[in-house]
Amino acid sequence: MMDAVGRLVERLHGLAPTTALVLGSGLGGLVDEVEDAVRIPYGELPGFPRSGVTGHAGEVVAGTFAGAPVLMLAGRAHYYEHGDAAAMRPALEVLAGIGITKLILTNAAGSLDTDMPPGSVMLITDHINFSGSNPLFGEPTDRRFVGLTGAYDADLRAAFENAAAATGTKLHKGVYMWFSGPSFETPAEIRMARIMGADAVGMSTVPEVILARFLGLRVAACSVVTNLAAGMTGGELSHQETKDMAPVGGARLATVLRRMFADGLADV
Repeated sequence: MMDAVGRLVERLHGLAPTTALVLGSGLGGLVDEVEDAVRIPYGELPGFPRSGVTGHAGEVVAGTFAGAPVLMLAGRAHYYEHGDAAAMRPALEVLAGIGITKLILTNAAGSLDTDMPPGSVMLITDHINFSGSNPLFGEPTDRRFVGLTGAYDADLRAAFENAAAATGTKLHKGVYMWFSGPSFETPAEIRMARIMGADAVGMSTVPEVILARFLGLRVAACSVVTNLAAGMTGGELSHQETKDMAPVGGARLATVLRRMFADGLADV
């Protein structure tokens, strides 16, 4: 891990962002808006993931975004690719090691609410881990008993809400349920998820939230809605639908993120 920290610090040439942004489906184009960008393929950083999902690039991009320092992770590893919920742990440890204190996560998700259709953006207020796994399995210290009552930082959530209001962007709020994937949920599972209090379902983010809190990072997360969940439309779900619809909600979320950084996210 220290080797990767040293390499990243060396490549940043004195840039010291405190906020990192993980780009999910539909947001990959944000890296092109980073000014004075330093781009580092994950392959050059020991321990960084090799994502095998189309639409996830696999590079660190650091520089200035909307006038503020930022480090973006373009691509993530998913539990369903490796069977390892801790696949993102080395990368997040490196971020903490270079001084990142705030982590903003984005993802693509299926909606359980017809009033939150494809193209919507949902601020995650809480999550349900339905995967049966945890990225802290095997952690030998008592640090593994991480409290998650306030996993989603109240001040960062307020910054999201303020930026959405300022840009006239409708921002839904709700609970995200993590399924392991890679198969989509069944209609019966979606009915169960709704009864349990979920508003959206997806296959990522929750392991990163748990790891980030383990590492002492403050966290906020947003979902881009790409589809109504299984059984809600009568049609079958597909990854192609995710890729087709992610840019629609991604454009809305990008508008909010630009305003957040412009408004001084570094001071939140």
